[in-house]
Amino acid sequence: MDKSFVSDQTFKGRDYTKTRLRKAEYENCIFKGCDFAEGYLDNQNFMECEFIDCNLSNTNIAHTTFKEVTFSHCKMMGLKFEECNDLLMDFSFHDCTLGFSSFYGLSLKGQQFTECKMIKVDFTEAELSEASFDGCNLEGAIFEHTNLENANLETAINFNIDPENNRIKKAIFSKEGIFGLLRKYDIEVK
Repeated sequence: MDKSFVSDQTFKGRDYTKTRLRKAEYENCIFKGCDFAEGYLDNQNFMECEFIDCNLSNTNIAHTTFKEVTFSHCKMMGLKFEECNDLLMDFSFHDCTLGFSSFYGLSLKGQQFTECKMIKVDFTEAELSEASFDGCNLEGAIFEHTNLENANLETAINFNIDPENNRIKKAIFSKEGIFGLLRKYDIEVK
């Protein structure tokens, strides 16, 4: 069964927690104030779409394509982005709550995270070179064998990155943020 094609539409304030979004290829669509929590967005295609003030927590996004998709002011707890279709994967996050979500093993070179709460997010084995974590709270985020070369964490807070288990060459950190690289040594800096 072929998917239908939906273009240039705005979906506002809709509840998709009980009734799922119709299977389709969505292009240049806006989803504003929609609730997808605990629902299904699996096997969908989103191209050049925006999600604004949406709740996507614990939504099934397996095999979904996100190409040039922007998430703004969204609640996105517990999402497994590594289950998405990683071909053409391209998204950005602005002022989103991404706690307990996972980007395990994904190639996200140049990824943009701006003012996001990323509590206990899993970045294990992710390719995040040239990524930007502008104003992000990374408390409890997992960085294991992660490539952060040339990444910008200058305004990120509460991170704990082990320089021995991650690639951080030419990454940018603030003087205050340097403690996030030394935490494992249990040293006191005055």
